[in-house]
Amino acid sequence: MTRTSKTRVASLIALFGLAALLGLVAFPVSHEAHAGLPPSVDGQPLPSLAPMIERVTPAVVNINTRTRVAVRDPFFDDPFFRRFFNMPNQPRERVQQSLGSGVIVDAAKGYVLTNNHVIQGADDIEVTLHDKRTLKAQVIGSDPATDLTVLKIPVGGLEQISLAKSSDVRVGDFVVAIGDPFGLGQTVTSGIVSALDRTGLRGGYQSFIQTDASINPGNSGGALVNLRGELVGINSMIFSPSGASVGIGFAIPSDLAANVMRQLIQFGEVRRGVLGVETQDLTAELASMLGITKGSGAVVTRVRGDSAAASAGLQPGDVIVAVNEKTVSSGQDLHNIEGLSPLGAALNVRILRDGKPQTVSMTLKASASTRLRGGDLDARLAGIQLQDLTDAQRQNGLAGSAVTAVEGSSRAYAQGLRAGDVIVAINQREFESTATLADLLQRKPRQMLLTILRGQSLYYLLLE
Repeated sequence: MTRTSKTRVASLIALFGLAALLGLVAFPVSHEAHAGLPPSVDGQPLPSLAPMIERVTPAVVNINTRTRVAVRDPFFDDPFFRRFFNMPNQPRERVQQSLGSGVIVDAAKGYVLTNNHVIQGADDIEVTLHDKRTLKAQVIGSDPATDLTVLKIPVGGLEQISLAKSSDVRVGDFVVAIGDPFGLGQTVTSGIVSALDRTGLRGGYQSFIQTDASINPGNSGGALVNLRGELVGINSMIFSPSGASVGIGFAIPSDLAANVMRQLIQFGEVRRGVLGVETQDLTAELASMLGITKGSGAVVTRVRGDSAAASAGLQPGDVIVAVNEKTVSSGQDLHNIEGLSPLGAALNVRILRDGKPQTVSMTLKASASTRLRGGDLDARLAGIQLQDLTDAQRQNGLAGSAVTAVEGSSRAYAQGLRAGDVIVAINQREFESTATLADLLQRKPRQMLLTILRGQSLYYLLLE
């Protein structure tokens, strides 16, 4: 026997020896040169995900958005030069396109669940189904704090995915990611659940499922399903130094997505409660100053008046270590518990005060945010709605006023303002809240130059 033949025989022995150990092979080795995997073992077909994939993929859609962005030119923004050159008083525009994915969760009503960042600021949203039909979609509601949006498409011939309880998901469970990476078309990848309850990845409320199933740009908003074809998460983001998948992807758990979806459908927004405290992480230095043993928790630095925390008697210097028996290791942990608990929930909060453990009870109260119609402040802001930033945004160091709605026929819309923008300065003067903005506009400034934050980018917007 030649050396090559011996090597081939050794390889076959190793291969089938491993398969036998795994209980997959119970038949004699074929001596045919073209031998491959058998169609069945002991009369049973080889395992395949194909039947489940064929059942689930019709409920995963591609999302295409178009956003018209005003192109500004400092030279022609000047009214004198526009009149001199007889330029129309309309901003020039360019169209930005982006791709993402979504999941049909209610075929009878046409509801599609996706990421907020997939459609944020979009003027036109189209959904392409598995059968290649393309449908116009309307936004039912968005929640930037959890990066979720509910869309509605015309019903008829739709398939839906049933939701699993993500609280039952365990590290090591097999999962499948379905979406449209890089606009290539519907793609399926598989992996396992690598970790649960991941936080600290970005602003907002976080409790991500981590998976090594390949997720790439364009997969955002797609489905993460278990082997029964049930939705356990909405693919949201990846960690990657290169921008491509390195096996660290994150999905929003289905339990969280279901709660947000119900509120968006019912109210058009998510109604959350707040404890009414500002905190910082407990460090060794702070622990020493407060006279407690070094550990972890969230140190209360401020208690707002007329809040749940004030009613319960919380004080600056208290260290929150647990809420409803869930450990609080940092301010982000407390923020997540606060934002993911239902409005009116009863909370038992364990604290350390002067080094001594105590438990206080409180009921989560609604956030008392300021909401205003822009037209009540200045005619140039007619057709827009403003409200205070969320606690999540403020804790990330952001200040200003959030734009929650912009009428398509308004002057502000024509100039490029969109729902989801955050106004952080007016005439290059920063302000803290919507109420502060109202005070600034009482002076009736002749020029209104807004600095807006859209996503991670800052823009100037001149309203005339």
